[in-house]
Amino acid sequence: MSTPAAPLRRRLLAAALAALAPLAASPALAEGKTVRLLVGFPAGGGTDAIARILAEHLKDELGAPVIVENKPGAGGQLAAQALKAAAPDGTTLFLSHDHTISILPQVVRTPGYEPARDFVPVAGFASFVNAFAVSGGTPAKSFNEYVAQVKGQGGKGSVGVPAPASTPEFLVKVVGEKYGLDLVAVPYRGSAPMMADMLGNQIPAGIGSIPDFIENHRNGKIRVVAVLGGQRQAVMPDVPTFKELGLAGLEDMPYYGVFAPAGTPKATLEQFSAALAKVVAKPAVHERLTAMGLSVGHMSGEQLAQREKAYSAVWTRLIRQSGFQPQ
Repeated sequence: MSTPAAPLRRRLLAAALAALAPLAASPALAEGKTVRLLVGFPAGGGTDAIARILAEHLKDELGAPVIVENKPGAGGQLAAQALKAAAPDGTTLFLSHDHTISILPQVVRTPGYEPARDFVPVAGFASFVNAFAVSGGTPAKSFNEYVAQVKGQGGKGSVGVPAPASTPEFLVKVVGEKYGLDLVAVPYRGSAPMMADMLGNQIPAGIGSIPDFIENHRNGKIRVVAVLGGQRQAVMPDVPTFKELGLAGLEDMPYYGVFAPAGTPKATLEQFSAALAKVVAKPAVHERLTAMGLSVGHMSGEQLAQREKAYSAVWTRLIRQSGFQPQ
């Protein structure tokens, strides 16, 4: 006996709706689920400030609470290890710049994670440049004056960096070799403690990202005297690039992105990527991030993966040229 057409259509419609349900709403970001946004550096630094701006707006787009969880230490390794150990359900994500994803795996023998295996790129949202700054107690008003000052002190100088074996630490070596200075990198556990020592004139210079330096540069407590990248930055147009100062080859810009544990459902990744795209497109958010010295623009997970691969290739070459051995 054949099934009537109407009941059959109803069953087919119900089956179709059931199949589409997982795409319509991710169970990981369903109502009541809190999303942890891990940050590998202390509160008060540039990365922490960026994460809190985004979290404030992401909660509305996701319909779920978003909290920033700081896990400082080892240049972001602790946060990355926490991401690896987290369930791949979309409730734990990692906001990071290039250091933890692209640099640490090349300079640490056992970082405790392998980005290509343990993580999946969710979305990128900005790029930035690193900068060379001097403390307020340093007499030099320009980078050339800083070089002359160090040479007048026997050629030896200390430069703070936010993390050991980081891009800034390698830049200290590159800058020292280029200008004939014996510069020693002094690693900190994040940009916030480095900045505290610079403000207290405990260290005469530092290399970090523009978001780390921008506010204290504006209020005159420190002075950014050179920036990396291919062109001067709109937030500090009077500061020359290292290329202008005769040091080329450092034009590639680091990135900021969000990563999830491997195995996170594709629908969840796409949901968060779409929410992040909406957030960074908001004029208020875009303006705040741009004012911090970021070049803001959404990248899909695939685009972030390509960006990371290109950046890693540049620094693989520079790290090998430096003779640095993984520790």
